[in-house]
Amino acid sequence: MDFIAYQQLFQHILMDTNPRFPYDDPHYLNYTRLNWSRQERWLKVGALNEELVELITGINTKQNWTIITEPWCGDASHSLPFIHRLSELNPLIEVDYQLRDSEPFLINSYLTRGSKSIPKLIIADAQHQDLATWGPRPAGCQVLYEQLVKDHVVMEQQKIALQQWYNADKGVSLQQELIVIFKAIVRS
Repeated sequence: MDFIAYQQLFQHILMDTNPRFPYDDPHYLNYTRLNWSRQERWLKVGALNEELVELITGINTKQNWTIITEPWCGDASHSLPFIHRLSELNPLIEVDYQLRDSEPFLINSYLTRGSKSIPKLIIADAQHQDLATWGPRPAGCQVLYEQLVKDHVVMEQQKIALQQWYNADKGVSLQQELIVIFKAIVRS
């Protein structure tokens, strides 16, 4: 699906009077509502890195970007808006959104240390050969997450700490990591 279809799915989940699993759990549904707000905020106010914009606009061969995500994913609500806005900069970039928890279960080929962590960005060439992958979160946020897990911090407190990290970072770390990725792609 494209970004518009993903947004429509997201809205359908939020408006459904009889939501399907896992959104039938009020905690999931409320967190998904928060994710919608976060995503919309970053789509409006997220600043794009000029060096990264130059790299993306300079892509001169077709690329296929696959994004594995789910509306319930808090990390995705902070990263996908930036990735989406970058993809719009170059008509040679075709983007496909795949749901982690639905067939064809593409996530099984892109595990993070054995887990189905999302979001995942897979950058492939015109022949669908992978050039690079990114995800599920910026390295600094990953370090924080791993420390929270190691310290047995309860899930609700983990969510708050990660939200604070993303708010302070403002998409800078994600974009710095994408600069490294796209520079490597250009060199290869």
